[in-house]
Amino acid sequence: MIGCIMTELLIKRKSLAEELAEKLQELISEGFYAINQKLPIESELMKSFGVGRSTVREAIKILVNSGYLRVRQGLGTFVEDHSGINEPLTRRLKRATSEDMDEVRELLEMKIAEKAALKRTQEDIEKISSFLEKRVKAAQYNLLEECVEADIQFHISIAEASKNDILADLYKTLCIRLKNIFLTQFSNTEVFIKTESLHRDLLNSIIDQDAKSAWQTVAKITGHLSQ
Repeated sequence: MIGCIMTELLIKRKSLAEELAEKLQELISEGFYAINQKLPIESELMKSFGVGRSTVREAIKILVNSGYLRVRQGLGTFVEDHSGINEPLTRRLKRATSEDMDEVRELLEMKIAEKAALKRTQEDIEKISSFLEKRVKAAQYNLLEECVEADIQFHISIAEASKNDILADLYKTLCIRLKNIFLTQFSNTEVFIKTESLHRDLLNSIIDQDAKSAWQTVAKITGHLSQ
């Protein structure tokens, strides 16, 4: 087994530290190293995997940062309880309740709108506006799938305008589940027609660079403030 690991480490293009971290992670996930078990000392890991000391230290650092290991000064490196952390976010979102999704959506969209109002460019405004018009047109013709897609892209374009890549990526991941929820929850575009004015208010707040108004408007859209 160790021989196979060493061979893979040599032929793959990733750094040796990244490869070693992946192999150690696999061994931890498979139970080869149990929770709270002390990892072999550096010299033993170097010998087992055929790598240098710096590679071992960097791999351990990667796994500590990922939550798989913890270092206890003077005692060694131990396997951390990693339950749940290796589940992809997209898979976790599939198990989320509608209530949890609403809360996460509200928090993300409010912060995103606030940041977008402060950071947006003219190009962002044009992109957001174009998706709003597509949303309006699809809603008028009761084209549910087209309307939901335009609505999702409207909010994604706001997320991109926030200039925070992490926020934008989180929101895009959320939208994978959000789109399915909308298509299941609504049978027509009535709700999208009713909230058109609020979406225009949101766009105008972003254009005016009014972060407070953008925040409050999103709260109204998500149903957490009286309209």
